[in-house]
Amino acid sequence: MSVLAIHPGAYYHIETLEAPRYRHHFDRLVRPEELPSVELSEHQVLFIPCRTPADRMAPHAAQLRAHLDQGGTIVATGETAWEAFLPAIHFTPQPTNWWWWLTEGADLGVRIAAPGHSLFEHLGQDDLTWHLHGWFNPPEGAEVLAVNEKGKPILYVDEVTTAGRMVITSLDPCFHHGSHFMPATTRFLDGFLPWMRKELDKGKSE
Repeated sequence: MSVLAIHPGAYYHIETLEAPRYRHHFDRLVRPEELPSVELSEHQVLFIPCRTPADRMAPHAAQLRAHLDQGGTIVATGETAWEAFLPAIHFTPQPTNWWWWLTEGADLGVRIAAPGHSLFEHLGQDDLTWHLHGWFNPPEGAEVLAVNEKGKPILYVDEVTTAGRMVITSLDPCFHHGSHFMPATTRFLDGFLPWMRKELDKGKSE
């Protein structure tokens, strides 16, 4: 199978999806408006990067749901208004403290909730820690991988809502990596994208 990535076209999308560091993780790039011409069953994983405009994805919600119902995987990162085009997303924004790290001894409070999960063979807690935009109320049975300072989910895997799989996070690594701001976001992608290729592209049943 393969990984298809949505490419909305902003500078940080270009840096994440096209630059040499990560481009080999994606087999095909498409604009949101091109989705109707794509046979999603040819791609096990659909990757939706940070700050993909929801109004460009919402017209394709039925196609995305069909991909999930057929056993496909969708990965969606932060600040994308997921609920406009994906099922069972319940998100609560939280105030973002951009400068928490300037306080000596500060702790943003991000914690790995499932240390035995295969993702954390590639990532450590510091690689998930830069700032927070909000948290989710995942459906019962979803696997929570990381939480915020109040124990609220910020990264989870949903294999219960559909026959497929959604990997959802409020973290926004693509934006910051592409902006050359916050090294933790690059470390996150350095670990997350190889895990995505290794684990998610195999298919849910394997």
